[in-house]
Amino acid sequence: MRIGELATKTGVSVRALRYYEEQGLLSAARSSGGQRHYLDDAVDRVYLIQMLYAAGLSSRTILDLLPCVDAKVNTPQSRAMLRAERDRIDRQITQLRQARKRLDEVIALSESPASGCTRTSTDASVA
Repeated sequence: MRIGELATKTGVSVRALRYYEEQGLLSAARSSGGQRHYLDDAVDRVYLIQMLYAAGLSSRTILDLLPCVDAKVNTPQSRAMLRAERDRIDRQITQLRQARKRLDEVIALSESPASGCTRTSTDASVA
């Protein structure tokens, strides 16, 4: 199938598919005219790439994991890589929770009469 058809089937932009190919995540055969042609299993590959991106993995990490996926082999290294990514995401979640807590404190302070802030009647959330 051609790149436009793959984009339509997966809901991923043509630009993203080209990027996946540049990163080595997706491969295509080329016609004599240079047009990309993908096998039917490219749809599943794109879905997998999207899922791994959504999980927060970088293209480099995905590239490192794909040989294990393709060979259907679960290695200690691949499991360690996934655990490391999960730990990284956990750290980000902790940092985001701390940032939200600080923001809640700033909001509470700004709403307090003791803050000295002038409150207007305009709903700022609409802006």
